[in-house]
Amino acid sequence: MNLKEKLEKWRKLEEEARKMRESEADWEFIRKQRPRVRAALEYYIVTGDIRTSAKIASMNIEEFRILLRKAKIPVVV
Repeated sequence: MNLKEKLEKWRKLEEEARKMRESEADWEFIRKQRPRVRAALEYYIVTGDIRTSAKIASMNIEEFRILLRKAKIPVVV
C-alpha cells in the first residue's frame, strides 16, 4: 500500500467517523447550548478534535467528555 492509498483510507475513516458523530448527535440539545459551547460541539462533530473543542468551550477534557455524553455524540477512535 503506497502513501496515496494510505491517505485515502485514512480520509475515508475520518469521514465515516464524522458521519457517525453527526447522525447520532442530539441536535436539539446542541442548539440549546450557549454559543461558545454549541460551537465547540459542532467543531468536535466535524473534526473529532477533543482538545481544541474543549478549549473552545473553556472546559477541561473531562468536562467536555461529559458534555459529549449529554449531547449523545460518540467518541470515535
